[in-house]
Amino acid sequence: MVCSDGGTFTIPLAPRPVATFYSEVLEALRSLGIRVEIWPVPVEMAERIPFDQDTRHSSYDPEPVGRFHRLLMQADRVFNEFRCRFIGKTSPVHFFWGSFDLAVTRFSGRLAPRHPGGIPHLSNAVVREAYSHEVSSAGFWPGGGPIDYPAFYSYAYPAPAGFAEARVKPDAALFSKELGEFILPYDAVRNAPEPERTLMEFLQSSYAAAADLAKWDRAALECGLGEAGKVRVV
Repeated sequence: MVCSDGGTFTIPLAPRPVATFYSEVLEALRSLGIRVEIWPVPVEMAERIPFDQDTRHSSYDPEPVGRFHRLLMQADRVFNEFRCRFIGKTSPVHFFWGSFDLAVTRFSGRLAPRHPGGIPHLSNAVVREAYSHEVSSAGFWPGGGPIDYPAFYSYAYPAPAGFAEARVKPDAALFSKELGEFILPYDAVRNAPEPERTLMEFLQSSYAAAADLAKWDRAALECGLGEAGKVRVV
């Protein structure tokens, strides 16, 4: 941890119970004069052991963690380029620790129907705030449930009529009825001759399907990629 006043604190990454790590993080923050309130219960997970009580989970393997981090860093570069082609409201590229996915979301600017809620172990108020307006969202997810492999995904809320049947590139992309979103297996990107181009095709074509079917004002919301050091001509 590094503070703006120069204070630092280091916590080695090594096998230890979650409760121990949680206690160390809080102590590190206190030592730096930082007072925070953290909701200590996992969300979007079936097993919800509070962090300060979780002595069951204690493994840490640096090799797969390192590979996962490198994957996220590569995906982040492509997601940010994709984000830069949109001048409407868009989220930053951000990581959800609950579902453990890296995501970026574009907004049409129009209100969405009230979300029904019902996402397991996630407050309906949070869900309805997140989906108060129309979105097209994409990201990377290490997998789980109906998708037991790492994959990129893309969905729309509300999903416009015909979205599930839309043509999305590349050919390896598929629509998961269980998840209600398009899926592109990570291996299809990793093994492609041009991985970044393959991922960008997926991001752009799935967004275009959502935006066209929902009749977003794409001319007003999109822009070219631009050039470094040059102001975009309006």
